[in-house]
Parts: sequence; structure tokens; C-alpha cells
Amino acid sequence: MYLIPANSKKGQLIFNMFRPIDLLIFFIGACATLILMFVIQSTALVALIIKLAPIVITAILVMPMPNYHNVMMYLKDALDFYSNRRVYVWKGWCVMNEYSED
Repeated sequence: MYLIPANSKKGQLIFNMFRPIDLLIFFIGACATLILMFVIQSTALVALIIKLAPIVITAILVMPMPNYHNVMMYLKDALDFYSNRRVYVWKGWCVMNEYSED
């Protein structure tokens, strides 16, 4: 018999928190923000919000969350739950089946 620790899956993650796809998404958001900093030369508040939007959005998506891996996984599970409703038929443990040979 083997005893598996509760945090054994975290040892497979980068910095014990991130999957490679999470870091890739954050890196793309950081690169997009850096490019926007050079492209948009305005100093207005709206321009600053547009410049910082990619890194803020990606940081929120890869932020760790209790009972889920991160916010992106929570949103994926919520979308799957509400778009693909499954019906589980549960008969219980004391239901007599009329087709059984008992």
C-alpha cells in the first residue's frame, strides 16, 4: 500500500502553481502589453487602461483559486456545466429492479 500526499500534484507544476499553458498565456499578455506601450504614445487615462488591459486580464485568468486550479479552469468548468447539462439517473441503494432475477 502506498500513501500519496495531498499535494503530490503540485510537485508537477511550475512554482507549484502554474501549468506551462498558464505561463504561456501570461507571457503572451505581458508581450502584448509591452508592444502596446511602444505603439500607443498617448498619456491619457483611457490609453493607459488599453495598454495595461492584456496583462491585467491574463493575470486574473491564471490567478490561483481555492478548490480549482485557477480562474481560467473555473470559468471552463462553469461554461461546461451550463452549456452541456447532463442528466444523471440515480436509483438509490434500496430500489427493487423489476427486471432483476433476485
